[in-house]
Amino acid sequence: MSTSIEQLAQTFAECKPLFFALAEIPRQQILLLLSQHEALNVNQIAEHLPLSRPAISHHLKIMRQAGLLELHPRGTENLYRLNSIGAVELLARCAAELNALGPDE
Repeated sequence: MSTSIEQLAQTFAECKPLFFALAEIPRQQILLLLSQHEALNVNQIAEHLPLSRPAISHHLKIMRQAGLLELHPRGTENLYRLNSIGAVELLARCAAELNALGPDE
């Protein structure tokens, strides 16, 4: 498969929100925590991490925008669930395009 520089640049642009979301340790901690639970609300996440609820909400918003999380309203609370399939597919595409630009051996 031949990959152009323009195609890779477009893929990088698509990956930017994902890279941003994964760059901060608190967001990584939230992702790891959610990987161990089906779904958690902000208060439940706050019980496990040394972050304020407003800080957690901020990080959750960034991760939702990057497509890493799904929001599921339940009554008066919002539950957050890990949704990494799209992110993994995007990262795999980025890696494949980078690999395609490498020198032939």
